Amino acid sequence: MGKKEGGEGEESSTTTLPLFESKTARFRGVYRVFASTIFVGVCLIWLYRLINIPKAGERGRWAWIGMLMAEFLFGLYWIITQSVRWSVTYRQPLKNRLSQRYEEKLPGVDVFICTADPKMEPPSLVINTVLSVLSCNFPSEKLSVYLSDDGGSQFTFYALLEASRFSKYWIPFCKKFKVEPRAPEAYFALHSDVHDTKYGPEWFDTKKLYEEMKNRIDSVVESGKIPEETRIQHKGFSEWNLKVAKNDHHSIVQIITDGRDTNAVDNDGCRLPTIVYMSREKRPQQPHNFKAGAMNALLRVSSEISNAPFILNLDCDMYANNADAIREALCFFLDEKTGHETAYVQHPQFYNNLTKNDIYGNACFVTNAVELAGLGGYGAALYCGTGCFHRRECLCGKKYSKGYTEKWNIDGQKSTIDKSIQELEESTKPLIDCIYEKGSQWGKEMGLIYGCPVEDIVTGLAIQCRGWKSVYYNPERPSFVGVAPNTLEIALVQQKRWSEGMFQIFFSEYCPFIYGHGKIHFGAQMGYCLYLLWAPVSFPTLYYALVPPLCLLHGIPSFPKVSSLWFLAFAYVFVAKNAYSIVEFVMCGGTLKAW
Repeated sequence: MGKKEGGEGEESSTTTLPLFESKTARFRGVYRVFASTIFVGVCLIWLYRLINIPKAGERGRWAWIGMLMAEFLFGLYWIITQSVRWSVTYRQPLKNRLSQRYEEKLPGVDVFICTADPKMEPPSLVINTVLSVLSCNFPSEKLSVYLSDDGGSQFTFYALLEASRFSKYWIPFCKKFKVEPRAPEAYFALHSDVHDTKYGPEWFDTKKLYEEMKNRIDSVVESGKIPEETRIQHKGFSEWNLKVAKNDHHSIVQIITDGRDTNAVDNDGCRLPTIVYMSREKRPQQPHNFKAGAMNALLRVSSEISNAPFILNLDCDMYANNADAIREALCFFLDEKTGHETAYVQHPQFYNNLTKNDIYGNACFVTNAVELAGLGGYGAALYCGTGCFHRRECLCGKKYSKGYTEKWNIDGQKSTIDKSIQELEESTKPLIDCIYEKGSQWGKEMGLIYGCPVEDIVTGLAIQCRGWKSVYYNPERPSFVGVAPNTLEIALVQQKRWSEGMFQIFFSEYCPFIYGHGKIHFGAQMGYCLYLLWAPVSFPTLYYALVPPLCLLHGIPSFPKVSSLWFLAFAYVFVAKNAYSIVEFVMCGGTLKAW
């Protein structure tokens, strides 16, 4: 790692070359010196507060002690933020080397997409995510897409059925003209008027087919009824002959396209990926564990159908924006030197509906460009719940050992090659019944961990504590793009859930300083706490915003006089920290107003 990629003449020695490069952030030494000066200033502020505490009975004594506690917490939290800024590391996959070395024996990849409510997550939105991964630059026969529908909606199933038919046109169109992005809604919105002759009539024909499909889906959803002629076209609709409610329905598994079938081809005669619809059993009296439960159900069902060694999990509103995303991620897993240690590869979350100044704080410019890259520098990238590639056996609870050898090139479908679609569907339904996980290690030592609103963070930490490493990859072209909250209410509800959930982790058995002690780098433990302690920082912030103005109104001094040397410490820390924060934010893509 760290070497520059060689020219084409190195092809003969390509098996000895790494599949990715790692580079540390520039001017790291300069930043450490700068951060050290701020630390000295912080210590001087603490010292000033301690030696100037008003005596008992003096005015402002308790306000002063409160200021000391607030500034101590601010300083401590700032120190925690430095753990990630001292280890910022950027990765760059070399997919050309991957193709030269493994093109004929690339491992299979299963894609998990989760949806829960056809009203909040319209089926036409969901299928755009599905179509974007179906058309990636990856061998179709090695790709399987699983859609988990916790709402048990026949409209989502209908939309997926329509998408499978449209994919016969969309996949060859994308690969022939190398279009980006490969979600049809996003692509046609960006290229609404194409006059380039290289596309010919195919562009207009494909767009027309997409719009017709979208209109059919939206019409069916709006009418609230699947047309009878449509229901008789696929046996899967018979699942809805029984009572099916959002929170009360039986297990449903439908293999819409069987990738094993050599007759399942697109319009160019190329094999189609496997497409599976799944809705696990839900009963009012049984806990379903939200998204974590859906992911674990997908793990079990997919292990019986395609059993690919690598898994990509996506939210239903986060489409693939880079056709080479799968190949790039595999560079980290298949690297001969360090690939066997890698449990998952996390991509940042980007959105296509942000305002210029990001008024709801969704963009997370610094988080994506600096903080997550810093955690990745310790081999402890956060698992953020979407846009993440996993090694299947790591998600299933396997511990890393030094003698570990990979078996990713074994065909995962050999055990199912003689089973019919109906046999596979019936054999997998019991795996997603409500009672299946009772008395098992699912949600504890296997799969995503239950019992926390941010199950993804806990699961990532647990995987790392089993000895595995994780990679953070922030490509120049975002690999996955989603939809951000577009109202203040939704944004606040989401951030409240995240902050509360992460704060709960700090006081649980999964506290990084306890659970991760001796298992992950101390800098990574601090890096986790950057997010776990995000919520309680609101208390010193609120205190600092209210008490000093009240002290000023009552003539109670809470800061040193401008003429005092102690004032320099306060002024330097305030100016230096905020000046750096502004520069960092703007360099990461934000605006001054957004900061």
